[in-house]
Amino acid sequence: MKVLISGTARGGGWPVPGCGCASCARLSPGHRRPTEVVVTEASVPLTGSAAGVPSHAPAPGPAPGTAPGPAPGAAGAVRLPLAAGDPPPPGHRVSATADGLVLVTPGGGRILDTTASPVPPPSPPSSPSPSAPVSGPSAAPDGGRGDACDLVLMDVLDRPERLGDMRRRGVVDERTRVVAVDVDHRVPTEAELTRRAALWGVLAVPDGTVLDLAGPAPARAPRPPRTLLLGGARSGKSAEAELRLAAEPEVLYVATGPSGDGDAEWAHRVRAHRDRRPAHWGTAETIDLAGLLRTPGPPLLVDGLGTWVAAVFDENGAWPGDPENPDRTNDGNGPDGARDEVDTDGGSGVGGGLGAVSARCDELVAAWRETRRRVVAVSDETGLGVVPATAGGRMFRDVLGRLNQRLALESEEVALVVAGRLLPLPV
Repeated sequence: MKVLISGTARGGGWPVPGCGCASCARLSPGHRRPTEVVVTEASVPLTGSAAGVPSHAPAPGPAPGTAPGPAPGAAGAVRLPLAAGDPPPPGHRVSATADGLVLVTPGGGRILDTTASPVPPPSPPSSPSPSAPVSGPSAAPDGGRGDACDLVLMDVLDRPERLGDMRRRGVVDERTRVVAVDVDHRVPTEAELTRRAALWGVLAVPDGTVLDLAGPAPARAPRPPRTLLLGGARSGKSAEAELRLAAEPEVLYVATGPSGDGDAEWAHRVRAHRDRRPAHWGTAETIDLAGLLRTPGPPLLVDGLGTWVAAVFDENGAWPGDPENPDRTNDGNGPDGARDEVDTDGGSGVGGGLGAVSARCDELVAAWRETRRRVVAVSDETGLGVVPATAGGRMFRDVLGRLNQRLALESEEVALVVAGRLLPLPV
C-alpha cells in the first residue's frame, strides 16, 4: 500500500491566507496546502517526492490548487478525507470509531483519519472476501495486531495526548506510521514542528511525500533518559515538560507541592495543572522522589524541584527561626553583614535541620544518577532574581541552585525556558 501526502495544512493552508501572525509571516504563500491524502494499492503509480520519509524541507510538487497522483475515481485509489455522504470505493470498508474514521483497504490495510468530520456513513454490510478479512474496527487485519493501524492521519497540534492514549490502547503500535496533518500557525515555525514531531514519534513530512507502507516503519528517535527543564515563574517550563511526554502511553505525574487547602490562589494553580494533564496519566503526590526513581515504571514528570526543596525544609524544620531548628539564626548573615552561601553538597558538615536537607539532596542526586526510568523534571532557575531579603529565602535559593547544578551534571538534556521559548544548555 502506498500513500501520497499531497497536502498537510489545516483549512486554507499554512500560511493562512490573509493572516498577519508571526508564524504565517515567516512562510511563503502555498508553503503547505490543505490536507489531502491519496491511498492506493502498490500496483497503482503515484507521483510526488521521493518515496519513503524525506527531509523536512519543502519538497517540489504540483502547484497550489492541483492534485498530484491518480485522478479521483481511479481504480484502487481513495482520496482522504472522504466527503460526507460519499461511499468508499468498491472493496474498501469504512467504520466510525471514537478515534475517527477507519478505512480498511481490500488488502487489509488499516488507515485511521482522526480529522474526519463529519464522519461519512459506514459501509453497507457485505460478506468479507478472503482478501479483505476485516469486518469492523475491532478486527485484526493480520491476526496479531488487534486494533493497530498501518497509518494514522492526525492533527497532533491539537491535544497530542490523544496519540499517547491511542498507544496505550494499542491503536498505534511500533509498526504504525503517524503523519501530522492539518498543520497551521498554532506552531511558530517548521523547526518547532519538526522538534515536536520527533518528541512524539510523528512524521512531519512536506507536501508531495509518498510513503510505502510495505516497508518497516522508521524507529522513533531516542529520547533523553533524564531531562531537567529550568525557568522562572510563568516561563512555560511546566507546559514544555508536559509537551515532551504528551504522546507516551503511560506517564506518572509527580506533584511535589502542597494541595492548596486553605490557600485559594494556590488551589487555583493546582486545579489548572490537573485540568491540563491527560486523563490517562497517573498522579503521585509525594516528596519521595528517590524512591520513585529507584522503582521501575513508566516515565516520570516531576513538577517540581522548587516545591520539593520547600517541602523538605518543612519536613526537617530547617527554616531559620523554626522551633525545631534552634541552632539557626534569623538573619543568616556572615561577618560584617555579608550574606553567607549555604553549601549543600555531600560532606559539607552542616548540622541540624539543614544537615537533614543536605542528606535528602544527596539521596535524590544519587537516585537520579542511577535511575533506569525516563524522567523529566521541572525546576526554578534561582540565579536570575534579586537577592532574597530574608535568611530563609537566601537559604532556599542556595539549596535549590546547588541541587539544579548537581542534577544538570547527571542529565542527558538540560534546557532553560524563557517566555515559552526553549534554550538548550549544552555541556
